[in-house]
Amino acid sequence: MPAFSYQARDTQGRAVSGQLEAQNSASAAALLRERGLIVLQLAPLAQAAPARGISLFQPKVSLDELVIFSRQMYSLLKAGIPIIRAIASLLESTRSAALKQVLTDLLEQLQNGRDLSTAVAAHPKVFNRLMVSMVHVGENTGRLDEAFLQLSFYYEQEQETRKQIKQASRYPSMVLIALLIALVVMNIFVIPQFAVMFSRFNAELPWSTKLLLASSQLFLHYWPYMLAACLASIFGWRHYVTTPAGRLFWSKQKLRIPLIGDIINRATLGRFARSFSMMLRAGVPITTALNLVAEAVDNDYLAGLIKEMRRSIERGESLFRVAQQSGIFTPLVLQMLAVGEETGQMDEMLNEVAGFYEREVAYDLKSLTSKIEPILIGLVAVLVMILALGIFTPMWDMLDAYRGR
Repeated sequence: MPAFSYQARDTQGRAVSGQLEAQNSASAAALLRERGLIVLQLAPLAQAAPARGISLFQPKVSLDELVIFSRQMYSLLKAGIPIIRAIASLLESTRSAALKQVLTDLLEQLQNGRDLSTAVAAHPKVFNRLMVSMVHVGENTGRLDEAFLQLSFYYEQEQETRKQIKQASRYPSMVLIALLIALVVMNIFVIPQFAVMFSRFNAELPWSTKLLLASSQLFLHYWPYMLAACLASIFGWRHYVTTPAGRLFWSKQKLRIPLIGDIINRATLGRFARSFSMMLRAGVPITTALNLVAEAVDNDYLAGLIKEMRRSIERGESLFRVAQQSGIFTPLVLQMLAVGEETGQMDEMLNEVAGFYEREVAYDLKSLTSKIEPILIGLVAVLVMILALGIFTPMWDMLDAYRGR
């Protein structure tokens, strides 16, 4: 995305300068006006060269490392240490190769005269637009330490949510993997042995036995094609969800998955409320904040609804009304938004909304295993029943025929 340098004045007449990214100069000017700035000069910047040591196969910076980075930046800046010295100090102390590469590039850009928000924006795979905007607001308001403190809270909550999701999905994943391995072993090694025995008696086989024999023959004779089809489906699906249409389709469909979709929806809305509260508390205009938060929710379908809320607010409607029209919030949350709009404490009410969603998600994740367990038990019971009927029924028939001789 092109970068622009600007010189402007705020509502108090103070000179403000910096850099930002936008699609074009008109979009850049619109972003500055949304921030309450009067643009004096706006010029495009030359595209920066790729950062040294940053390659296509760069190790990924983990969420744990972002939490520590935000906490350490807050502590260093709160103590009055200049930004360049703070980054250099973190570069010396970090043990992460991925984070070390990023910090090296940030330090070089700062030493070349770029501001921190521009340097951070050069690493979109590490720092999302929410962080870039928070850093930019912190630089312009002189409260960069508070921006990093709020970011640390945001990343910590994100970290906790991910841990709960992993913990809740561990048991179902292990059961499904075990079932898959058992099916493959049965079809390749066990059922063929019974098929040889059944063929010697030329007896009429029940449907369950025919089903097992057919699936075994399918595995034995067509496993290369089945493996190729599975791999092609996986890679095809992964490519499809990287396209705009695929991302929108998957973003909408995963909210409809039984048991899990509602949890994903509320977790995403909790992230929206937490991010929106952070932006408003930092002084970002409501329309700009909605635009940035829409990209932070990591769901194209909900992002589209949030951007539609922004367009409605630009037409003069209130936040409560557009939130009600979006249809994505519960009545209790809408009531809290109405109170926040009336009292002028929208950031605090959004924090409460985020806490409400996060508590619901935490409770649902703890009870998710108990909800899925009956389904898994039922699935195992069906497979065992088919296997038992398919193997033992013809054996009993053959035993009865042998006794009748």
